[in-house]
Amino acid sequence: MAPIHWSKLFETFPEDRDPAAQFYYTDFLPEREGAIVKEIDLLQCISFAKHYFRYQILQYFRQMQDSVVFPNFTQDVEVWFEDKSANDPLYKVYNKYSLDAEYGGAIPKQYQLTLAYNGISKVLRTPVSEIRDLDTRIYTKVLCNGSIWHYEHTLPEELKEQPENVYPVLNYDLKKQYDIYEELKKVNRYPIYLALLESFYNHYLNTPTFNKIIKLDSKGFYNVPEEKVYNVGKGNNILQFKNGTHINPGLGILMHKPLKAYTDGHLKLFFIYNKADADFVKGNMYKFMMEGWHGTINGKPKDAEPLISYINQPFSFDAAKQTAFVNNETIFEEVKEQLDKFSLEDNCTYVAIYISPIRKDDKTHPQHNAYYKIKEHLLDKGITSQVIYKEHLDKPDFYYFLPNIYVALLAKMGGIPWRLARSRQNELIIGVGAFKPFNSTHRFVGSAFCFGNDGKFEGFNCYRSSETKMLAGSIKDSVEKFIEQHEAVSRVIIHFYKEISDPKELQPILDMLNKIGHDDVPVIVVTINKTESRELLAFDMNSPGKMPVSGTFLSIGYNKFLLFNNVRYKEDAYLTAKDYHFPVKLSIKSSKPAELTMGIIGQLIDQVYQFSRMYWKSISQQNLPVTTIYPEMVAEIFPHFERDDLPEFAKKNLWFL
Repeated sequence: MAPIHWSKLFETFPEDRDPAAQFYYTDFLPEREGAIVKEIDLLQCISFAKHYFRYQILQYFRQMQDSVVFPNFTQDVEVWFEDKSANDPLYKVYNKYSLDAEYGGAIPKQYQLTLAYNGISKVLRTPVSEIRDLDTRIYTKVLCNGSIWHYEHTLPEELKEQPENVYPVLNYDLKKQYDIYEELKKVNRYPIYLALLESFYNHYLNTPTFNKIIKLDSKGFYNVPEEKVYNVGKGNNILQFKNGTHINPGLGILMHKPLKAYTDGHLKLFFIYNKADADFVKGNMYKFMMEGWHGTINGKPKDAEPLISYINQPFSFDAAKQTAFVNNETIFEEVKEQLDKFSLEDNCTYVAIYISPIRKDDKTHPQHNAYYKIKEHLLDKGITSQVIYKEHLDKPDFYYFLPNIYVALLAKMGGIPWRLARSRQNELIIGVGAFKPFNSTHRFVGSAFCFGNDGKFEGFNCYRSSETKMLAGSIKDSVEKFIEQHEAVSRVIIHFYKEISDPKELQPILDMLNKIGHDDVPVIVVTINKTESRELLAFDMNSPGKMPVSGTFLSIGYNKFLLFNNVRYKEDAYLTAKDYHFPVKLSIKSSKPAELTMGIIGQLIDQVYQFSRMYWKSISQQNLPVTTIYPEMVAEIFPHFERDDLPEFAKKNLWFL
């Protein structure tokens, strides 16, 4: 039922109507006895019009044979069509699209129909009536009678009594149950998505039938005027190292040395490993760190520098601290017993290198959590750590991972690999993250990270709670503490990133962000979202790869923007499949809205762009700023810790890289 305010129907409020009943409702069906019939100007009833357009779109696709149509959780119309070319005997493959009518988004003062491609879903060919002895709690989404339902929460009772018509949509647990393995390949998705969107438009939207329902512009997809295509400032991808600048972190750190080595004490490293692997570890990881990596990849000789080239400081391995376990079924218990006997020397910084025999994603192994337990126990002792999967060490491709490991080690030691090549200004950047981890004891995890505007990391804190209201309070306390510690700042900028989709659960955190203030200092909140599927996309039609040049940003609504953040710095840049990042969606609010000019907005978007260069877990380009990536990384690990708060050492260390 779609609501419409009485003032859109009558000049005065009806005398015989209850004053509390301010809205009328319609189901858009043909008029019945007693109905109110009115002609409505949809430009004067935007909220109502969106309901009307969605209803028309929903009915249009429901009339099509073999279509799967339903309103998704954001009330967009989602449409699935089977991919007939994917002929698997176990499941069907569906391409997913969503449509939504909006007003005044990318096109000011006009209605627009947003079409998005949402990837694929796989649906078992076997109905639940024929699946024997399987815990039905494993079912989440199901396909029934041309619509998608949640098996437990939304599937109507009458349909539950038709199990022969209920087909499970494959989720993680079902794929595991049926031994379905999916290899994730890095590909350039831009031309693929564009082809699918154009095909959908030509087959279903650019037709006389659809245009009788909703009249579309004959030009089809919106072409952004050249004057509406913005770019971040030149030089915003330049990084500062000790002896010079460079745009490539991997080359810059070797050519110009890291910006700042760790010089506050002696560096001592030690391995944690299975005793049976002692020679293997010494002949590989230890040798690489001391002498460098030398080998052949695809018939070509390759060389990687030793650790000292990346950290620019001498170090030693502490033989007395080397920690060996014997049984892979009791890793943590054996390691903990030895760590508890440690006596740490003054003026020494210790770093543990854990060579794990267990893959991080092998959740079935009884010692899977040893990764988290060892990391937590080391932090309690003031020791940071790096975990490396044993089976990777003697593979040729390990050559590519070594620079990433060494940069992360430098950051964990307390050094600074590089920073933004910009003058430091008196403003504070705080990254706030809110997450809902899967299968976690605590339903929500949040964190706040503090940075200078040149990217210098100054500390963080994280929290977990069963309620977002409590989580919001903890984050607010942390943010205000950071602000108090930097009283002279001229501006506070919060980068907010969330992975909580339920609006009711998210609202306390949004309310908290709106209330943060500090006297006359402007507090600006930049909300950052990934745009992996349902969000808007844009394509560079003059480029074979179709991805816009790095630093391009477009307005998609009031103070809302798409930022393309990648390594296509030039029109003809050479790119590999992993370089094609989708854009990020930004929305910007300020405690002083009048000061939020387009010039200031440009500075804020520049800053988001630059902070993606401060990622110290890898030398590869990221499309999200560290103000949002770091909270996400912590949210993956912290729920596995036993303690509810971090030791002080962990709040100043980048142990999660």
